[in-house]
Amino acid sequence: MQPLQRPERIRGMFAGIAPRYDLLNHLLSANRDHGWRRATVAAGEARPGDPVLDVCTGTGDLALEWARTLGPRSAVVGTDFCEPMVRLGREKVLRDRLPVRLGVADTLRLPFADGAFAVASVGFGIRNVADLGAGLREMARVVRPGGRVVVLEFTRPANPLFRFVYYVYFLLLLPLLGNLVSGSRENAYGYLPRSVLSFPDRGRLARKMEEAGLRQVRVLDLSLGIVTVHVGVKP
Repeated sequence: MQPLQRPERIRGMFAGIAPRYDLLNHLLSANRDHGWRRATVAAGEARPGDPVLDVCTGTGDLALEWARTLGPRSAVVGTDFCEPMVRLGREKVLRDRLPVRLGVADTLRLPFADGAFAVASVGFGIRNVADLGAGLREMARVVRPGGRVVVLEFTRPANPLFRFVYYVYFLLLLPLLGNLVSGSRENAYGYLPRSVLSFPDRGRLARKMEEAGLRQVRVLDLSLGIVTVHVGVKP
């Protein structure tokens, strides 16, 4: 287990920033997060009626995007181990009247049968899981053969010049603004860049997905490579 990903630390940190989590996601991404989630859903290639699981769902934005895309026949479940985040997500589900069920569950011990879903997704959450390999294997376990595991995550831009400019924002300005607006006492937005820099890059994450039993892993770069979507198929 990595020190940054101690479960009790992560749970407490996200509980503390839950009330302003959505606002800061939109603000700090310059509202690009909406497009990133749409690209993730498109990469999952689910059809109306397909059961979809979104783990580390937070306040449910990616789960809600699945439901909007798949329509009233969708069967979307979202899980997260931080109850205050899930509670806020349930309020959004009721407000938007979408067919989404949100519940509290640990991604390392998902309470679902093998092959229960056509797609399992995660948006900006897998790097917070204490054991990356085990988390990916658990996602693969609950996906049926031929189904997909889809991972949306921050990464490091490949272009050196853009990477320098991005790091000035990501390492200096983002923590300052994020902690100020959220009121975080746990330096949650200082944790964000540290967790990204310690996380496997796009190539190593693809290999981790293959080690978890997935095949045909492909990588889609978004926003000049600051974000990637990884998609793997369960054989």
